[in-house]
Amino acid sequence: MTTADFAAYIASLPKVLAGAAALFRDAEGRVLLVEPNYREGWALPGGTIESDAGETPRQGARRETAEEIGLDRELGRLLAVDWSSGPGRPPLVAYLYDGGVLGEDDLKAIRLQEEELLSWRLVPREDLTDHLLDNLGRRVLAALDVLESGSGPVELENGSPAG
Repeated sequence: MTTADFAAYIASLPKVLAGAAALFRDAEGRVLLVEPNYREGWALPGGTIESDAGETPRQGARRETAEEIGLDRELGRLLAVDWSSGPGRPPLVAYLYDGGVLGEDDLKAIRLQEEELLSWRLVPREDLTDHLLDNLGRRVLAALDVLESGSGPVELENGSPAG
């Protein structure tokens, strides 16, 4: 196979998007959410993995967290992987990592990326689905269950357990 043939083959393969985020909590267990200015609803700190540049999901989550909220922290274990499909876009594989518990000094150090974010807030578990739309709300609840149970990462499809 020539280089041109291989490039054509790669270009013909199905496409999938990849994103990664961090799940931060405070001492009371509330989840840190950010409010994007480019779409409805709230989100977790995170974003698109720059896979074309060789970035891994974990690296992407850390970079996006540092860019969006100004906290550059080593992330904990993988909590969830979600295959999320939606109209008008390729499927998204979303990785969610444990960002740990933020203390008062960490919360005071948050600096929002004003080009993308309007605000941030801490939200208790029972109110998460009021802020997080569709798959993301279910994904975060599943990740919180993993943290509570101490189990391994959960495989999700559109925010619900796979299989």
